[in-house]
Amino acid sequence: SSISPPGAQPVSHPTEGGARAADADHSHIAPGEIAVGVVIGRASEYFDFFVYGIASVLVFPAVFFPFEQRLEGVLWAFVIFSFAFIARPFGTLISMAIQRRFGRETKLTIALFLLGTSTAGIAFLPGYASIGFTAIVLLSIFRFAQGLALGGSWDGLPSLLALNAPPNKRGWYAMLGQLGAPLGFFLASALFAYLYSSLPLADFLDWGWRYTFYVAFAINVVALFARLRLVATDEYARLLEERELQPTSVVELTRSQGANLLIGAFAALASYALFHLITVFPLSWISLYSDQSITEFLIVQMVGAVFGAIGIVASGLIADRIGRRFTLGGLAAMIAVFSGFAPTLLDGGRIGQDIFIVLGFALLGLSYGQAAGAVTSNFAPKYRYVGAALTADLAWLIGAAFAPLVALGLSAHFGLAFVSVYLLSGALGTLAALGLN
Repeated sequence: SSISPPGAQPVSHPTEGGARAADADHSHIAPGEIAVGVVIGRASEYFDFFVYGIASVLVFPAVFFPFEQRLEGVLWAFVIFSFAFIARPFGTLISMAIQRRFGRETKLTIALFLLGTSTAGIAFLPGYASIGFTAIVLLSIFRFAQGLALGGSWDGLPSLLALNAPPNKRGWYAMLGQLGAPLGFFLASALFAYLYSSLPLADFLDWGWRYTFYVAFAINVVALFARLRLVATDEYARLLEERELQPTSVVELTRSQGANLLIGAFAALASYALFHLITVFPLSWISLYSDQSITEFLIVQMVGAVFGAIGIVASGLIADRIGRRFTLGGLAAMIAVFSGFAPTLLDGGRIGQDIFIVLGFALLGLSYGQAAGAVTSNFAPKYRYVGAALTADLAWLIGAAFAPLVALGLSAHFGLAFVSVYLLSGALGTLAALGLN
């Protein structure tokens, strides 16, 4: 059913017969070509993702919640931050229905239009001082629309890459798309660091921050067109069909593969819990409770992103040697240990905070590098396309959507020990899911 040995011809279905045989030689596409599409798509998504995340700390509390105290303003911004993750599974469900009726190209075009419109809408959105509560409502709508668009942008390329990777290189190819996370974060942090340090605060809050969303809009448009051009070719369409990477009924998927959905969502929970606790949350904590400058801390996080990228590459080598399951399990245990030191490091001044960031990014890279589709092979072939998309959506929703909100809210009122509790729960969730798998 699932994976043919390198060089083998795909098995033809009776209804496809001679046409499949005639085209078999032309449907071979190297995994490296698929990896390019995966990296382009994920890097653009993560850049957009982190631009919004950083703005939720540095911009939105002052622009959209000036009537609240600084802490409450950040917390409200984090509430809206979570809307995209809530919307994402709905975007996947809607887009699958669109693809079944109108095709993959139409689905991606709609996603492109919606993502571009919502991102541009945020860039041009007046603040609370200009239009009052309407600004908050519109920001919420645009953020929800971003989530719908990201759910709709699923192109199946990560699953196709996993199925076409050589058996002894699956860990290596699995990590390639994950490199988009540190790349996107590095670029977003660099852009914010430059604008924040170069402009007076009043100018930055008035118009400077909007340039980051202009850039996000441009990158997403270019990246989505590049992906659309890739998946619209006859060769990719044929290969996706041969691998049965087509939308299926979500009701049928839930009934027959519901357990695999839950296991897939929790298998990488440690990575997703750690994801925001070393990117968005620390920036909010530093801005509220530390004397370290924002620009300096963003630079530290950029250094951490480099270590994260190195960790992702290393994860591919490690996973191909000991297996992805053992890699994820081992890293979940290490994240559990790291959670015990998190409060001390965050409360340990600049040196402790910098160690928390660099060490946290290194662990994130090693674990997150193998987080995508770690148990996708559990799904029957015909459910793999939708199953992989919904598994990722649920993992983001459960592990990452509310992480900055919960971590900051609990830490501000009850102490940093709750950061440990959150991280530890994610690690235990991963270990439990892998044990059940």
